[in-house]
Parts: sequence; C-alpha cells; structure tokens
Amino acid sequence: MSAAAIAALVVTGVLVAALAFFLIWVVLILRRLTDTLGKVVFGVASIAHRVQPVEQLVGEINADLVGVADALEALAADLDPQRASRAS
Repeated sequence: MSAAAIAALVVTGVLVAALAFFLIWVVLILRRLTDTLGKVVFGVASIAHRVQPVEQLVGEINADLVGVADALEALAADLDPQRASRAS
C-alpha cells in the first residue's frame, strides 16, 4: 500500500471521528434542551392552572365596578347638572 493511500485512510478516519464527535455533542445538547423545555412547559402549565380562577374573579369585580361607576356618574350629575350635560 502506498503512502498516499495510507494518508487518505488516516484523513478519512480523522474526518469520520470528528463527525462522530460533533454528532454526539449535538445529541447531548439536544437532550439538555429537551429537558429544559420540559421544565419550562411544566412551569407554564402550572402558572396557567394557578391563574385560572382569577379570570372569573376579575369578571365579577368588573361587574361590581360598573355599578359603582354608574352610581358615581349619577352622583356627579346630581351635584353639577351643567357639568354632566357637557360630559355626555
């Protein structure tokens, strides 16, 4: 076997080893990324579960505040009829 053939085999072996190392490194990075993304998804789901009751409470508070706003507007109209007519 000539020196050129041996050199070609050595270079090919080095390239295959480098590609194998790179692919293994990418697999390890992707596994870490998958683990991190799983934790993020779990955290987001937990937050969504904890704030789910807030939506109903906010609706109730908003309904109560609409009544308060209406009462304040009626009070303002009683106190200053000219100002109420200008505001509407």
